[in-house]
Amino acid sequence: MTIPSKNWVEQLKICLDLAKTVETHPEANQCFDELLTAIKTESPEMAELFNLIWQDLILARRAASFWEQMSDVEKEMASNMMETMTQMRQNQLRLIQEM
Repeated sequence: MTIPSKNWVEQLKICLDLAKTVETHPEANQCFDELLTAIKTESPEMAELFNLIWQDLILARRAASFWEQMSDVEKEMASNMMETMTQMRQNQLRLIQEM
């Protein structure tokens, strides 16, 4: 199936929407491969450039997802530490009051 030139932009928008989350990357790659096949017939150089940009986009999305998960873990750890410190202070105050 070849995609007419005027539909390349629409097809690329669909690919980009699918690439927003790591879970839909397989579908995004399949969508992009169809687009790339259509572009190759008219301009192999442009297809090569699009492919390089696409690969960088996918890597950037995965890296962003990884760092977002790391940030969430750090946030939870900090929250747990603050909760533990609060409990320790309360326990210390109770011990002082019991004396």
